[in-house]
Amino acid sequence: MNPAPDDFVRAVEAAVFAADAPMTAAEIGSYVGSDDADKDVKSALTAIAERHAGHGIELVERGGRWHFQTAADLAHMLRRERDAPRKLTRAGLEVLAIVAYHEPVSRAEIESIRGVQTAKGTLDVLMEAGWVRPAGRRDVPGRPIIYRTTADFLTHFGLESRKDLPGIDDLRAAGLLDPVDDAVERALEDAIESDELTRAELVKDGESE
Repeated sequence: MNPAPDDFVRAVEAAVFAADAPMTAAEIGSYVGSDDADKDVKSALTAIAERHAGHGIELVERGGRWHFQTAADLAHMLRRERDAPRKLTRAGLEVLAIVAYHEPVSRAEIESIRGVQTAKGTLDVLMEAGWVRPAGRRDVPGRPIIYRTTADFLTHFGLESRKDLPGIDDLRAAGLLDPVDDAVERALEDAIESDELTRAELVKDGESE
């Protein structure tokens, strides 16, 4: 016997709340016994998100995965003293930005954009953080490994998809590009321009991300 609509929505809400990591609609459907995640589960998630909008906790979607999070305007009230996490080096930030705007990208392509060699440890740190992952090999001589950002990257930075990544003007307006960081700015501009060309080719071919 199928649960009543209200019970189904409650079950979806409970599954997301109890999860130790963000889940896709299909994963939530497997917990609540729904075979139609695109319809039933997503409809329930939308209803839950609307009900929690403006509350202390909100249901959000990041990279196709759903989770509850503290309302952004209340985050400052919940801070506690804790050990500061290891900060990314400038090289790490540059590599992360290049992967995010240019993915999938190989180490050689990263180095070409940066204009300097990239230490293996830089990518290792990004993968340990869960923000970058190997995404197969480029079908060229040598078959180099290529890298992509992860769903955790989107979740950590509050992005629904890569389309929400800020442009150069947005970064500069927010004070995130120091005037002396010309190399970083050029790298981002090259990556964004290349990505836009790639998107245009995909649209021309009738494909989408």
